[in-house]
Amino acid sequence: MAVSAYVLIQTEVGKAAQVATEVRNITGVRSADDVTGPYDVIAVAEADNMDELGRMVVSRIQMIDGITRTLTCPVVNL
Repeated sequence: MAVSAYVLIQTEVGKAAQVATEVRNITGVRSADDVTGPYDVIAVAEADNMDELGRMVVSRIQMIDGITRTLTCPVVNL
């Protein structure tokens, strides 16, 4: 069963649109939208397991120029 997570992303000023576009192009990211509030972009990501999801966030998403911080919120099925 695949795992999903919301990835809340803070960016440098003026970089949200560029970051959202780049995040959308990552395999496993289902969507990435510009938002207002304390975060600038919210992405929905999916992977086969938590380890793969963590690697996607650390080695792919966090490496995008303009990202200053991420917060990954895994989806739970209660």
